[in-house]
Amino acid sequence: MTTHVEPRSDPSDADRTGGPRGPLDEEFQELVQHRCNRLMERYPILATFLGVHSEDGRLSDGSRAATESAIVEDRQFLADLDLLDPAGLGPALRFDRELAIHGTRRGLFDLEEHRLWERRPSAMEEVGDGLFLLFARDFAPLRDRLLSMTSRLEAAPRLIHQQRERIGPRRVRLWDETELRTASAMPALFDEITAAAADTWGIDAPEQSRLLKASEEAKTAVDEYTEWLRQTLDQGGEDFALGRERYDRLVALREFDGLTSDEILTIGEEQLAANKAAREAVARKIDPHASEADVLTRVKADHPVDFEAALAAYRDSMARARQHVIDRDLATLPEGENLAVVPTPPYLRNVLPFAAYFAPAKFDADSGGIYVVTPSVDGDPRAMLEHNRASISNTSIHEAYPGHHVQLSAAMRHPSLARLLVDAPEFIEGWGMYSEQMMREQGFDDTPDHMLILYTDAIWRAARIILDVRMHRGDIGVPEAIDFLVEHTGFERANATAEVHRYTSTPTYQVSYLLGKVMLLRLREDEQRRLGDRFSLKAFHDAMLYAGSLPISYQRRVLAGEGSNGR
Repeated sequence: MTTHVEPRSDPSDADRTGGPRGPLDEEFQELVQHRCNRLMERYPILATFLGVHSEDGRLSDGSRAATESAIVEDRQFLADLDLLDPAGLGPALRFDRELAIHGTRRGLFDLEEHRLWERRPSAMEEVGDGLFLLFARDFAPLRDRLLSMTSRLEAAPRLIHQQRERIGPRRVRLWDETELRTASAMPALFDEITAAAADTWGIDAPEQSRLLKASEEAKTAVDEYTEWLRQTLDQGGEDFALGRERYDRLVALREFDGLTSDEILTIGEEQLAANKAAREAVARKIDPHASEADVLTRVKADHPVDFEAALAAYRDSMARARQHVIDRDLATLPEGENLAVVPTPPYLRNVLPFAAYFAPAKFDADSGGIYVVTPSVDGDPRAMLEHNRASISNTSIHEAYPGHHVQLSAAMRHPSLARLLVDAPEFIEGWGMYSEQMMREQGFDDTPDHMLILYTDAIWRAARIILDVRMHRGDIGVPEAIDFLVEHTGFERANATAEVHRYTSTPTYQVSYLLGKVMLLRLREDEQRRLGDRFSLKAFHDAMLYAGSLPISYQRRVLAGEGSNGR
């Protein structure tokens, strides 16, 4: 099977694609081209996510041998990059080579050191994501996408069996329990697909018969997988933490402007104290005679009557935020961007307790973002409290305008394939948090009620920094982390539990939100000092948005003139 990824650029990319070239540019581009093609073949869900539709009917090879082979390939790619003399590359590709090395080393840590692939069962995640992306995105007629969904359903039993076989002895019980809950929701997704197909093909169509057969066989495989997980739960322990040494090594690989885990923990503790003080002050402004907890309860009680009304409120808030970005000239919105707001599919609700954003596909000609909102976790009747009106505003900024949707839509416009290889959550998530504060600074929904939730959400992200560092260095366990999150954020326990369970498998990801915001604010201050009267907020934003999703330490270099041809 052959996958071929071609860079795509818009007319607006002309200033990024011209400039000095080096004698090794073509060799580097071919190396990166081959790398991207192999990644699309290795990870079909990633291919679909990016809009490479040659892989839409496939799931990955979930065997141990396939992962071990991937490690060898990644090591070879890193060796090839090391052998490529940067002096023989033009300025932009010299920068991209460094990014590719950074991204590959970071990925190899996951495969070789963290080794989630042999410790955490994730078959349901791949099956669910693979079907959901095809179901939710209308890049092709539904009947064509249903054929791909059928093929992925047919591949599901093999993948499930392979992942069972590759799981090693160092399992973690709560990861198995999370997979069990996800598996219980998976048949409902299969039924949604077969129902949509019946309306499209008709119940007697041969394509429908094939889909129904694939769905039933996939359900059987899921049932057997579920039973296996139940029977082997006792084999899982509580040893999810990386430990101090490996955690510090991962922090160094993330290139957080040289910050150590101790310095990051200090930032988290300082931010927790500062945002708690700010929330206390704004609560007194709202009602000087009520306790802070009572004021927060009152603000959270102001929510839409039901989940359908909440979805409408999200859409309205998103539209208002978008218009504010335009009216205040805060950033250049990508041409043709669009965003759909839909309920979170059931199979994702245990791991996405609030809301999340799925970026546009880079290689689809007409692609929009998808904003998912979770009704509740495990049917919790108090979940609507988290969909209060002030929180809807803040979340919509973070996820949509000018947050993730704008940032990722803009990043996808950069023509460099090398920048697809980069993992930079401190910029992606940091930008979302930075956007929350920046929009309030610019007068959007800056009432005391909205600021109360802004500080509450910042307290949550500060708690994430503290918990990420302390949990993965092995200082505290899951029960203490849940208590800490409930105590400092006021979250409902079901939501706090889902949050902490997610943290256990994503070391350094959770620090990315508030740490990224702090790093971006520092970078903005540095640029204001450097440029003085020449500083433009819109230019500052646009330079980073259209450079790609890069680590903030690399965005700093972009602002200084690196990373673009001709500079």
